[in-house]
Amino acid sequence: MSNDSALPIEITVADLDAMRARGDNFVLLDVREASEYETARIEGSKLLPMSEIQQRLSELDEHQQDHIVVQCHHGGRSMQVTQFLRSKGFGKVQNLAGGIDQWSLQIDASVPRY
Repeated sequence: MSNDSALPIEITVADLDAMRARGDNFVLLDVREASEYETARIEGSKLLPMSEIQQRLSELDEHQQDHIVVQCHHGGRSMQVTQFLRSKGFGKVQNLAGGIDQWSLQIDASVPRY
């Protein structure tokens, strides 16, 4: 993909599953709270709660050019974080539509729903 700005703002859980199956290089950023992460998580995700994103933004600096997929419970918080990161110059950030709830429903039923 030559034009990064052409990346759609959202991807589906099926897209994410395919990216994982291909071994694509990307960061799966979980922006839920730690208690939610303890309840259910997608293997390999990095926890950075939305409530802490502004204070901890420097932790993502090394990923400025990486493909980042932002995920939460249903997709609302992660969309806000996706737009925030894009506004901060992160060029390849996408929201996971439907969040971990859709992941559990469509991809991996072993991930608890809550």
